[in-house]
Amino acid sequence: MTQYLISFNDGAMDHIPAEEMPDVGKASHAVVQEAVNAGVWVYGGGLERQQASVVATDGTVTDGPYPETREVIGGFSVVDVATREEALAWAAKMAAACRCAQDVRELMPDPETDAMIREAESRG
Repeated sequence: MTQYLISFNDGAMDHIPAEEMPDVGKASHAVVQEAVNAGVWVYGGGLERQQASVVATDGTVTDGPYPETREVIGGFSVVDVATREEALAWAAKMAAACRCAQDVRELMPDPETDAMIREAESRG
């Protein structure tokens, strides 16, 4: 199986009236529950608006908000599915529920990190 990041940009849901947000929340949670039931859900959540900090290689910290030209992720989901087509199908469900377009990116596997996790889990 392969993991995919499904995300949307900050502000992508700004067109939704406040009184409709509870319905959006219910619809998005229904998709999450469907993904959990299907065994493909890994993790996901919304991100606080413009609260990102950038830590440079020298340790310097720059806090947001950022200029309008810089894209910031507003929310994300990670699913673990067999094909890109399956990831796109989940993204379509999320787009309909959240009423905004979703980006889909394959996460690169890292066998060395996977081995570290397995070793740590075996130690308890």
